Amino acid sequence: MEEKLTYEAAKSELTAISKEIENEEISVDELASKVKRASELIEFCQTKLKNTEAEVNKIISRMENPEN
Repeated sequence: MEEKLTYEAAKSELTAISKEIENEEISVDELASKVKRASELIEFCQTKLKNTEAEVNKIISRMENPEN
């Protein structure tokens, strides 16, 4: 995965790949590598969302229970 990849950049790249595939703009020779990249981006986005959710839940929990 690229260094400093952001969720927004990954989502944007994933959207571009999706549009290329839908519009049949990708050659058969490139298709496998684009699908692989899309898979990596999806995994990155899912991980980012899960980590963010966990962090937000932890913050909310501390706000609700400040003595802990």
